[in-house]
Amino acid sequence: MRETKEELEELQALLDVSLSRSSSHLRSIIGTGSTLNAEQLTGALTGMRTLALSTVTAKGEPRISGVDGHFLHGKWHFGTARGAAKARHLAARPAVSAAHMRGEDLGVFTHGTVEILNPRHGEPAADWPDLLAYFKDFYGADFFDWDNGVVYYRLHPHWMSVYASNIAELTAVSPS
Repeated sequence: MRETKEELEELQALLDVSLSRSSSHLRSIIGTGSTLNAEQLTGALTGMRTLALSTVTAKGEPRISGVDGHFLHGKWHFGTARGAAKARHLAARPAVSAAHMRGEDLGVFTHGTVEILNPRHGEPAADWPDLLAYFKDFYGADFFDWDNGVVYYRLHPHWMSVYASNIAELTAVSPS
């Protein structure tokens, strides 16, 4: 877990507000017995998690694709090739929806906007050197052309909900 106390508090506030503003149908499915708190969620989302990422074309048509999602500091981070269609969509229309589902056990649903972490022109995000070190450690320093081949994003959520069918199983800690 890489989250600070402040990041966990911010994530918990987002989870609480998102659920309170959700439809009665969603609240009938996701309640205190079927969701995770911020600390539990960050513990369950370590390493790479496949995200279904939805973008929108210039004609307003939805497009969905898979990306490697990394939940760091309470937010999703993901990358794609600079020439990918989703990169063009995100450059023009940064609003996205993302879902991570682990069978029927866990669902994390997020809506928000993306920030480009390593723009081709302009200054990278202040924390890009630390994030780049994480990604190089995860994938290998020579896996991508990190300067020209890939673009990375941080999803700033304005809504996020979590469904967990068995909280005890998802949050179980191995005995020492």
